[in-house]
Amino acid sequence: MLVRRPVEFAAELEKAIPPERLLVDEPMSKHTTFKIGGPADYLALPATVQEVAAVLDTAKQYEVPVTVLGNGSNVLVLDRGIRGLVVKFGPEMGYIRHRGSTLSAGAGALLADVSKYAARNNLTGFEFAIGIPGSIGGAVFMNAGAYEGEMSQVVQAVTAVCASGELRRFTGEELEFGYRHSVFQENDCFVCEVELGLSVGEDNSIRGLLDDYTTKRESKQPLEMPSAGSTFKRPQGYFAGTLIEQAGLKGVSVGGAQVSTKHAGFIINAGGATAQDVLALISKVQDGVYKQFGISLHPEVRVLGEE
Repeated sequence: MLVRRPVEFAAELEKAIPPERLLVDEPMSKHTTFKIGGPADYLALPATVQEVAAVLDTAKQYEVPVTVLGNGSNVLVLDRGIRGLVVKFGPEMGYIRHRGSTLSAGAGALLADVSKYAARNNLTGFEFAIGIPGSIGGAVFMNAGAYEGEMSQVVQAVTAVCASGELRRFTGEELEFGYRHSVFQENDCFVCEVELGLSVGEDNSIRGLLDDYTTKRESKQPLEMPSAGSTFKRPQGYFAGTLIEQAGLKGVSVGGAQVSTKHAGFIINAGGATAQDVLALISKVQDGVYKQFGISLHPEVRVLGEE
């Protein structure tokens, strides 16, 4: 544990956030879609931007490292867990509202819920996100995308709390969106609220797109098994899943981790997988694809925690 004076730190945290939303030695396997991960020293579940600021300020005072988590998709937490404080944006910060064609959502709002909310209010432009697992805060962090759409196309502004406790609003070029990249991967600010600029659309057209994307996802992706979503970034000019399958690696396993037999672009937890199983399988897939095609695959999944 990297926390100095843990008793005092815990007492101060309880002033910043109600104790029922502060967990100690919490297994991260309960908070990731991979169902993998050792314990976090402390896990805070804030419900407001003010609580986020107070928790971060406390961590700063005690020089405690902070890791921020959304819905727990697109991450692999290592088997020894995460030292310091994990701040998870979950349902407590999952509000969604709109004014005209501008939609605002708390960082913990699930992308599927935001897509459905937009559809109910005849707002178009966010249909692509219906099939992306995870929260809108994590989607901004990674500039997530699917079906020719990505967050950079619709995000107008982001309200974030920085490690200093400062509340900042980021707009336009300040967001530094790129392929699976945003400014929040480099700065010490954490997405709290996202503002989307959508358009008024036609109900049947919006719902048709949602149904089409949902059907495609359910038919092609291994949703029935724990995973972190797509494992590898798309190499330019290729599809990672196709390369993996053509290299004869579909269905290959290491321990409880397996290259999905439904979609080779996904590594799944087939039962009792450890983070080391997943990392070993990622390496095996990378080696196999490179030897066969001379193409390097780079993981899209973020690895968090203690080696």
